[in-house]
Amino acid sequence: LHFAKQAGLDGEKVIETISKGAAGSWQMENRYKTMWAGEYEFGFAVDWMRKDLGIALDEAKNNGATLPMTATVDQYYADVQALGGGRYDTSSLLARIEAMHKK
Repeated sequence: LHFAKQAGLDGEKVIETISKGAAGSWQMENRYKTMWAGEYEFGFAVDWMRKDLGIALDEAKNNGATLPMTATVDQYYADVQALGGGRYDTSSLLARIEAMHKK
């Protein structure tokens, strides 16, 4: 969606096109309108997601697993929290991208 906005594309047409293939997802089909509008307070909160990711990362330390992508996603959600988005839902990674773009 960030790419589509930056390119001046029609969000509805982009979602219609990409949702037909492997890029389709429940989140995109059901939340793209609110994401496009910068509205993120609808679902599972970032604060809760980070709690769960923390549990997984702690257990990985205990059992010797490596979870680099999980650690990256956790950091991305920490960035959303730093933006004041602790109660935002998980689609708010778009807010992080857009905030970074403005810098």
